[in-house]
Amino acid sequence: MEWPDEFYALRRGEGCPMCAERRPGETPWGDRIFAGEVSDAYLQRADVQRGYTIVIWRGRHVAEPTELSDDEAAAYWLEVLRVGRAIEAHLRPVKLNYDLLGNSLPHLHTHVVPRYADDPRPGWPFPFPDDEAPPIEEALYASDAGALRSLLSLAL
Repeated sequence: MEWPDEFYALRRGEGCPMCAERRPGETPWGDRIFAGEVSDAYLQRADVQRGYTIVIWRGRHVAEPTELSDDEAAAYWLEVLRVGRAIEAHLRPVKLNYDLLGNSLPHLHTHVVPRYADDPRPGWPFPFPDDEAPPIEEALYASDAGALRSLLSLAL
C-alpha cells in the first residue's frame, strides 16, 4: 500500500483544512479553550477521554515539528505544555500522552490525551474506542471547557 497522492499535496499545504479554517472559536469536533501566540487548543467533544484536547500550530503550514525554527518550536512546545498543565490541574489524570500523528492530516498538531486510573486501555497508547465515540454529556463538557479556559488565562 502506498500513501495517496492527496496526502503529499496536503503535506505541502495544498488544500490544508487546518490552514483554511484560520483560528475559529469552535470546530465540528471541539471548542477553543486557548488562543496562544502560535497555537490554538480545542477541547474535543467526542467521549474518548475526558479532557482530550488537540493543540494546533497556527503559523505558516508545517507538517513536522522539525520544520519549525528554534524560536517557533520553543513557543509551540511551551503552549502545548501550558495546555497540559491546565488539564492536569483541573482533571488530575494519572498520565498525559502527547501524540504527534499527522498521518491523516499532515499539519502540525498535538493530541493531549489524559489517562486515568480507570482507563479502559491503560497499556495501550491510544484509549480511542474502535467505533465512533458519542459526544460527552453537554453540561460536563461546558463545565470542563469553562474551567480549562479559566486556568489557561492564568500563568501556570
